Amino acid sequence: RDCKIEAVAGDDALKELRQRDTQLIDCGGKTLLPGFCDAHFHLHSSAANRVTLDLSSQADLLSISDIQAKIREYSEKLAPGTWIRASGYNESSLIEGRHPTRWDLDKAAPKHPVKLAHQSRHAHVLNSLALDHVGISKYTPDPSGGLIDRSLNAGEPNGVLFEMNDFLSKRIPPLDEGELNRGIRLINQELLSMGITSIHDASSHNDIKHWKALSVLKEKNKFIPRATMMLGLQGFKNLGKCDSGPISKDQLRLSAVKLILDATTGQLHPPQSELNQLVLDIHRSGLQVAIHAVEELAVESACSAIEYALGKLPKSDHRHRIEHCSICSLSLAKRIASLGIMVVTQPSFIYYNGDRYFKSVADNEIQNLYPINTLLKAGVSVAGSSDSPIVPPNPLMGIYAAVSRKTKTGKTISAKERISPLIALGLYTNNAVRATFDEGIKGSITPGKFADLVLLNGDPTRLPADEIKDLAVEMTFLDGKIVSIKET
Repeated sequence: RDCKIEAVAGDDALKELRQRDTQLIDCGGKTLLPGFCDAHFHLHSSAANRVTLDLSSQADLLSISDIQAKIREYSEKLAPGTWIRASGYNESSLIEGRHPTRWDLDKAAPKHPVKLAHQSRHAHVLNSLALDHVGISKYTPDPSGGLIDRSLNAGEPNGVLFEMNDFLSKRIPPLDEGELNRGIRLINQELLSMGITSIHDASSHNDIKHWKALSVLKEKNKFIPRATMMLGLQGFKNLGKCDSGPISKDQLRLSAVKLILDATTGQLHPPQSELNQLVLDIHRSGLQVAIHAVEELAVESACSAIEYALGKLPKSDHRHRIEHCSICSLSLAKRIASLGIMVVTQPSFIYYNGDRYFKSVADNEIQNLYPINTLLKAGVSVAGSSDSPIVPPNPLMGIYAAVSRKTKTGKTISAKERISPLIALGLYTNNAVRATFDEGIKGSITPGKFADLVLLNGDPTRLPADEIKDLAVEMTFLDGKIVSIKET
């Protein structure tokens, strides 16, 4: 009633609450759960991904020549000079074991500027026309925090760019509004069909423009799941302009400021002193801090920055977040717990990316990869997410991976980090909504909470682990209304 759960009881007790217009839904013995929450999702890029060229492993591309063929075929439908955007490639999945180069892309589409986004979105490849458009030549210095890969002999850019999202977004025209809206429609329905009723939009590029665009989508009912948005640093500087208008804060609100902390080169960017001040400024504003930290060095640095801020302004229940926390030892997990930091991680990376981790992650680190059980035992509150569009946002695949620790080919990564199906469900329900202080209004089937629910065709807590990934969502409810139903 009034969008909320009125009672949880047996049939006889519920009969007294029925009214003439009450709709009865017989679940037929199937499993009813709280609606899923994806606690680290990228709305804009996930929508764009649905209307651009797919180069992911799901597209069965095994080599650079396969990528060239797909781009060549796609280019034939476009007028010369039209941008070609593609995403999802991973060099470790290709026979050549390397990134495509500008010259590879030139052969496929010599008359079109081409931008390829890596699966991680931390690297891009541009062809020669695209490099000219954005003003990159052999004389262009590396931007702050970014890297222009170059040929060893002549120093000529080979088209591969690392950590240059901001640079490119300011120089490459955005997707046509109509195409982006089509992508929003597609991702909206996809999320609902997977039982996802809430997301945390975690892009470090989110600014006032993105906030207003999402406000309009919510106002026009074009994006149904509840959303909390993180702001990037530029957006944080304009915090006072973030007014959601008539949209309820239960549907859309700000939650955190996203910071990117990188240690891939063995050096921290930004350096510790700068990070400390950024975290303190955000902490003082009353917003949460969400720090992207993958490597153990970065996770340690994130802890130090949050500890610094708490030393200046103590706060017992701040719920500042570390996003990813991909490699973490027991001692570091205990430090995270002692500081009251939440970890938002991606169990489904084990399934989708696990096979290449055996090639790219050092033997002494792979046992500490996505150490969910270690974090939980240390007392850390852990939330689950997909990091979509990096991998598909299906929570059931994340639950399966957290329980089984199996890769696509069936290899096991660190069996000691397995958790029970019930605890894995919590990563995507109560724990996920805790990451935005929302456990009082959603995340469990409790009277007074929003009637955001998902009906599965089986019970993941009673099935063999390998069958969890094959479960299907029958219905999704938001505010007690059916928003998605499985086609029969």
